[in-house]
Amino acid sequence: MKVKYFAWVRERVGKAEETIEPPATVRTVAELIAWLSGQSEAYAYAFEKPKVIRAAIDHAHVKSDAAIAGAREIAFFPPMTGG
Repeated sequence: MKVKYFAWVRERVGKAEETIEPPATVRTVAELIAWLSGQSEAYAYAFEKPKVIRAAIDHAHVKSDAAIAGAREIAFFPPMTGG
């Protein structure tokens, strides 16, 4: 699946997007964040406060307990403010 990173998440990870293959035990957005956090210090830093990270699966905003099975694209970004 393709994973995209935006704003300071992208800056901390050091890339805008990548294609990953998480293990089958990773089933939700929260589990994906935890798995990514274990991949390197950069990911651990980017996801150090997982409750503030927002996610979208195939362009639809989702909560951390959303299933990732069948997702073509997952995006991670910080909270946004509007005006």
